[in-house]
Amino acid sequence: MLFALGEPVAFVALVFSFLLGLALRAVAMRFTARVVGLGDGRPLVRFSPRHDIDPFGAVAAAIGGMGWGRQLTVDEVPRWRGRGRAAAVFAAGPVACILAGELIIAGFALVHPTLALAVLNPGEILRGSPMPIAEQVALSLGTGLLAFGLLALIPIPPLDGFGILWNALRKPGPSMAWMRLWFEDKNIGALILLVCAFFPTMYPMLMRIIDLLGILFLRIWA
Repeated sequence: MLFALGEPVAFVALVFSFLLGLALRAVAMRFTARVVGLGDGRPLVRFSPRHDIDPFGAVAAAIGGMGWGRQLTVDEVPRWRGRGRAAAVFAAGPVACILAGELIIAGFALVHPTLALAVLNPGEILRGSPMPIAEQVALSLGTGLLAFGLLALIPIPPLDGFGILWNALRKPGPSMAWMRLWFEDKNIGALILLVCAFFPTMYPMLMRIIDLLGILFLRIWA
C-alpha cells in the first residue's frame, strides 16, 4: 500500500479494503462454522482488530500491496462432522472477499465503462494507478478485496488455503505434518510471504503472484 502514497485517494481506499477484507473474512468464517455445526455454541464474535489482525499480514499489506488475517489453524476447526464442513469454514473467508471484490468491480464496469480493466494488472492498481477519483476509489476497493481473497487461498500456513488443502486430504501424511511444523509453528510460511512482499523492491514478488492469480478476474469485466 505504501507504493500508493503518491495517490492519496487510492491509498485510503486500499487501507479500507484491507480492513474490510479482514472483517468479511472473520464474519464469513464464524458464520459458516455456526451454519455447518462446527461453532462452539457461543454468540458470534464480531470483527475484532485485536484478534483478527496478523502483525505480519499487516506489514505485508503495507509493503507488498496486500496481506492476510490471523491464522485459523486446523486444530481450531474439527473434522469430526466431515472434512467438507471443515474445508467450507476455511474457504468462506476468501470466497466472501473475492465475491465482494468482483461485485464492486462489476458495478464499476457497468457505471464507468473504461479501458482500465483491459490494460491494468491487479498489482498496478494496488500501487495507486492515476485515474479519476471515482474510478480510483472503486477499482482500489474492489481489487484490494479481490487480492485479499486470492492471496488467502494459497495453500501454505498462515493462509486459509492450507486449511482447505488439509481437509481435502482423507488422512494428512508426514509431509503435511512437516509443513505445519516449519511453516506454522516456526513461522517459516510468514517469513516466505514477507520476503515476497519486500523483494524485489520495485515490484515485489507478492504483487507478481497477485497479478498471476487475479488478472482474469479483472479481464472478465473489460
